[in-house]
Amino acid sequence: MARHVFTLRGEGERAKLIAWASRVPVGWRVEFKEPKRSMEQNNRFWAMLSDVARQGQINGLKFDPEQWKCIFMKAVGRDVSFLPTLDGTYFFPAGFRSSDLSVREMSDLQTFIEAWGDESGIIFSDPAPVSGGEA
Repeated sequence: MARHVFTLRGEGERAKLIAWASRVPVGWRVEFKEPKRSMEQNNRFWAMLSDVARQGQINGLKFDPEQWKCIFMKAVGRDVSFLPTLDGTYFFPAGFRSSDLSVREMSDLQTFIEAWGDESGIIFSDPAPVSGGEA
C-alpha cells in the first residue's frame, strides 16, 4: 500500500474511502485537496503563456512559455529551488508543477497573468476564462 489517491465523484467513492481508511496502519498520512485544474484551464494557461512569450519581455529579455510559467508561479508565491546542471556551469529552477494546481489556484494564476498582461500590453488569443472541472 505505497500510495492511493481517491477522487470523490459520488457516494460510492466515499464509502470505499471510509472502508480503506479503516484498514490503514497507524502513522500513515492523509491529505485532502481541492479538485485539480481542468484540461480546459490547462489549455488556456498554455495559450496565455505562449501569447506572453511572443509579446512580453522583462528588462528587454524574452522568455519561452516554460520560463514564463516559472516566472508567474513564483510571482504568485509558489516555492522554487534552483538546481545545478551536471557540469556545474548553470542553474535551473525546479518545483514549478502546474499540473497539481487546483481549479481555484489555476483560476487565480490566470487572473494574475491577465492583469500583468493588461499592464504590459499583451493581447491574449483566448480571452474567455475557463472554470472548474477535473483534468
